[in-house]
Amino acid sequence: MNETPARLLRLLSLLQTPREWPGSELADRLGVTDRTVRRDIDRLRELGYPVEATMGAMGGYRLVAGTAMPPLLVDDDEAVAIAVGLRAAAGYAVVGIEEASVRALAKLEQVLPTKLRRRVRVLGTAMALPSDDGPCVDPEVLTALASAVTNRERVRFAYRSGAGSETRRHVEPAGLVAARRRWYLVGHDMERDDWRVFRLDRVERPQPTGARCTPRELPAADPASYVAGRRTDWGTPTYRASVTIHAPVGRVTGRLGDSQGEVTDIDGKSCRLEATRDDSPGWLAHRLIGLGVDFQVHDSPALTTQLHTISSRIAEAITAP
Repeated sequence: MNETPARLLRLLSLLQTPREWPGSELADRLGVTDRTVRRDIDRLRELGYPVEATMGAMGGYRLVAGTAMPPLLVDDDEAVAIAVGLRAAAGYAVVGIEEASVRALAKLEQVLPTKLRRRVRVLGTAMALPSDDGPCVDPEVLTALASAVTNRERVRFAYRSGAGSETRRHVEPAGLVAARRRWYLVGHDMERDDWRVFRLDRVERPQPTGARCTPRELPAADPASYVAGRRTDWGTPTYRASVTIHAPVGRVTGRLGDSQGEVTDIDGKSCRLEATRDDSPGWLAHRLIGLGVDFQVHDSPALTTQLHTISSRIAEAITAP
């Protein structure tokens, strides 16, 4: 049996630990000669792994950043940690978590051994994350639909309307879209013979059918553009936010969501937020608190009420026996 592939994987796993490995130590770990280590290093370089060698008594080998992302090797605990983190993030349509994150989770869960997949689900179920008062999405729904999109595979699922009624859908998925802390599926509904946008917090029990589908021409530039043109649940603005924040503009910009509003400088040390927002006041309240600086709210009843609620909870928590 040829042991070279297995040895290369062991060598790669060692090199992915962020340290410099003397050739003699690698040889001892792998049970081979220094010459064999040098040959294996050359093989890894041919495969695209940027292994750097330094000379001298303190020299050795280490894996450095390259121009492309090579395959990674992780142990069981690392795989579980990555999967739990991705599942936790995917459960909330937060800013910055897009389809790529869900595709990564789908790929990881596909190759996880059964015992590790069980650990991930147990840990994910036990985790209690702070809510932003927005709708939550089951990570398994996200990963199932992401796989269907990637595989161009028709999928069936139950879908609840805003009124609570449930229907069965048979869909050719075109793409997933994250917008304003919600997830959407764009797909061609087979029974209605038309394009539809589905909110993922209303999707239940997705089941890939195994039937492949030829991509249809979407009546928009891409799924995100289609969602932006068809959404009816953004509605009218729900509240106004007017806040003086005692921090420079650069510290605030980009940290208050995708409907941030206008942030203007006051004196280099403070700035003013003026926005008409259609998200949850609770979400903005937690974001403001998370800035870690002083701020004052002006003429914003919904935001003021939410901050009073948070303040009461904190006061009760620190005074309770």
